[in-house]
Amino acid sequence: MAKLKFPKEYHSELSLHDTQVAIKTVKDFFQSMLSARLNLQRVSAPLFVDPTSGLNDNLNGVERPVAFDILNDNDHTGEIVQSLAKWKRFALKKYGFDVEEGLYTDMNAIRRDEETDNIHSIFVDQWDWEKVIRKEDRNLDYLKETVRQVYKILRKTEKFLSIQYDYIEEILPHDIFFITTQELEDMFPEYSPKEREYYITKAKGAVCIMKIGDKLASGEPHDGRAPDYDDWELNADILVYYPVLDIALELSSMGIRVDENSLKTQLEKAGCTERAELPFQKAILNKELPYTIGGGIGQSRICMFFLRKAHIGEVQSSLWPLETEKECAENGIQLL
Repeated sequence: MAKLKFPKEYHSELSLHDTQVAIKTVKDFFQSMLSARLNLQRVSAPLFVDPTSGLNDNLNGVERPVAFDILNDNDHTGEIVQSLAKWKRFALKKYGFDVEEGLYTDMNAIRRDEETDNIHSIFVDQWDWEKVIRKEDRNLDYLKETVRQVYKILRKTEKFLSIQYDYIEEILPHDIFFITTQELEDMFPEYSPKEREYYITKAKGAVCIMKIGDKLASGEPHDGRAPDYDDWELNADILVYYPVLDIALELSSMGIRVDENSLKTQLEKAGCTERAELPFQKAILNKELPYTIGGGIGQSRICMFFLRKAHIGEVQSSLWPLETEKECAENGIQLL
């Protein structure tokens, strides 16, 4: 279990009842803005998929998905989604979305290998979104403009919450700062990737870190990224400085998705070319799926940030080690 952080003299400004009301307020406002600004239609999404379809996200390649057998289907196996990154692209074609149209949905996942702390839980809830783009839109300028749109929604949500609740002050800067993982390594070569994120985010307030997944000059990647959805040259994470815990807090991961060329290259780099034979990956290589951009935005993460909570368990119901429950209770943190 990771070490927990307990801010001195911390207490929630909201009761458990009022926290539940506030969570709905945050989610309703944010998702309505997201839908309008990015032209997204809400859709239903699966909780589990067929593991042989290639649709599940393998994240960093080491996390164990939760699987189960299905009694009335000859004990066929279902696999709880770890994210909907691949399913969304397939759905855009199936549902007939056009260029500059997209979808968003609630994604709930169980990540049983997650090391829990103030901001990590084995339960993951996020808005997964995806939009059809033209092939010529597969560039950094298009990615940056989309990041700016998402960041504007974050700022407007914070302004709205500051009006609703007197204790919330606006802390997000007007603009988000863009930097690549290699530029970040060059700036802080002696630090780990997480330490680099902390120092740049504390200095800038809000940062978009781009080009995640490939190896840097040091020979190590900044962070893991599955090779078969984001293009490693065209992806980004949005992080903000969170003074309650004095950390860099990731709110969103997004990217322009692989095309037939980058998929082939990244599968080779990741040493998993056998995935090219899976249905989803084969459809990309055969140019049967639309070019897209998409991402995930943590629902509990943004509720935690905007409501100034010290633990993600204050805005979501999950399971926690008994030691965590005890320490939180002793330090003024009320877990849902």
